[in-house]
Amino acid sequence: MFASRTVFVTTNTVQKTAPNAPGTYRHRWVALFVILAVEVMDLLDSLVTNIAGPSIRTELGGSYSLIQWLGAAYTLAMAIGLLTGGRLGDIYGRRRMFLIGAIGFTLASLACGLAQTPTQLIVGRAVQGLFGAVMLPQGLGMIKQLFTPAEQAKAFGAFGPVMGLSSVGGPILAGWLVDADYFGSGWRMIFFINLPLGLFAVLGAIRFLPEFKSEKAPRLDGLGVVLAAVGAFLLLYPLVQGRELDWPVWCFVMLAAGVVIFGLFAMFEARRERNHLDPLVTPSLFRKRAFSGGLALGLVFFGALIGTGLVMTFYLQIGLGYSPLKAGLTTLPQALGTVVGFIAAGAGLTERLGRKLLLLGTVVMTVGVAAFALTVQLAGPDITPWHMIPSMLLVGAGMGLAMAPFFNIVLAGVDNEETGSASGALTSVQQLGGAFGIAVLGTIFFALLPSQVASHVDDSSAELRSVLTTAGVPSDTQPAVISGIRDCLRDRAAADDPDVVPASCQGSGSNPEIAAYAQEQVRAGFQATTIRTTGVTVLLLMLAFGLAFLLPKEARPEDEVAH
Repeated sequence: MFASRTVFVTTNTVQKTAPNAPGTYRHRWVALFVILAVEVMDLLDSLVTNIAGPSIRTELGGSYSLIQWLGAAYTLAMAIGLLTGGRLGDIYGRRRMFLIGAIGFTLASLACGLAQTPTQLIVGRAVQGLFGAVMLPQGLGMIKQLFTPAEQAKAFGAFGPVMGLSSVGGPILAGWLVDADYFGSGWRMIFFINLPLGLFAVLGAIRFLPEFKSEKAPRLDGLGVVLAAVGAFLLLYPLVQGRELDWPVWCFVMLAAGVVIFGLFAMFEARRERNHLDPLVTPSLFRKRAFSGGLALGLVFFGALIGTGLVMTFYLQIGLGYSPLKAGLTTLPQALGTVVGFIAAGAGLTERLGRKLLLLGTVVMTVGVAAFALTVQLAGPDITPWHMIPSMLLVGAGMGLAMAPFFNIVLAGVDNEETGSASGALTSVQQLGGAFGIAVLGTIFFALLPSQVASHVDDSSAELRSVLTTAGVPSDTQPAVISGIRDCLRDRAAADDPDVVPASCQGSGSNPEIAAYAQEQVRAGFQATTIRTTGVTVLLLMLAFGLAFLLPKEARPEDEVAH
């Protein structure tokens, strides 16, 4: 699933330690390629684990929640880190923090590729996200300082094709690397491929990036970062793990504690503002309808976007049994549709339509998701990637049309001096929404799956009797056998660890007719669960459509937006 990686940094009065004025630094275009290299690393790492997730879980073991955590740990860490990543560059120097971020991200990629347990890999993904949040704002900030205003349009314009190609090629690359199994590395190659990119970025930064620092560096809000991180984790952890643990009381205690922590965070930020200190998020922003509405819209929209990508992975690879490469190719029309949507928005639609373009994109994406569910329903077990192309194109086009104007429209509702704080908060919410989308929609999917599998066994009892008769099972014992098969398939679908055989399946035979029937019912259960979970996505997108009316009607002109 393609995810936008729009990152804004504040525009401060800066003094470059190098003597060159903007537009005169002779290596500035080479520096741009160095900056683009880390953008590619980040975007690829936000895409590849969805495709490789099932293969990773098969090798390392553990429950299906591992696939959720592979995405959620990265985006949650990125969301928290982005709150202060740009300010670290203002304080300690953008080149220095770029190098620290690139080195840390590359080493974390190596650690992910060498991970031997699910916990090691999840921790590695979180470390990747944190260093990515340190690395990305520095490069974008340096573009503002290296290039003249006339050149900046060309420099930022280079991001579109690079990000577009990465979004199109990322899932295919991930599937190809997993299937190719180079040097017996399997899924690990999706992380090892970052090593040459990271080495290029580090060596290029040492050679070609000049240093910048702010004349008046802001103070870090360390306690604010801790409160935001703790609050987000307290909300996210029970959402991912609660279903597997059968929702113990402490899960709900954690959720309540997360809400309390965010309340304390708001009070602490207001206190810092009263004391004339630099808050992570300017509290006055929350009194503006456009900003508050934009935060809510971002959480809902990006949650639906990223969470639906995970659901499609479950359906394609686990339900239909597609290989990683085939799954990546199946989602290619969606990535292409997203690129088309961005191109259309950049061709003048944003300026002409403003908020209407965001509304239009949300409608198109909603229609695409509904069409995907309808396709799954109508095609049934005979579905092929070709069946899914029209709906995937619609989903991608809607995503591109809606995401392109989102930030500028929200920022049109805040004052100029609040743009930096608002931009950082919106970018963090974009990542946070993705983490919660993965948690919520993934949890809903696996909560529905057992009952859907059992329901299909009940609905096909006549077919099962015929299968049992063909297999030579006496008619008087068939009711007990049918009940045992139903319980076995339901318990397998509900199992935390799919590699562990449930007690209800112990001693089950290996008759090929019965095995084929069981596989058909599991596939039907995945189909029904996918349809119902995408129904939740449709509801989320309808909510996003309503929240969009809280935003200003027109986008802020490009020359007033802090990149």
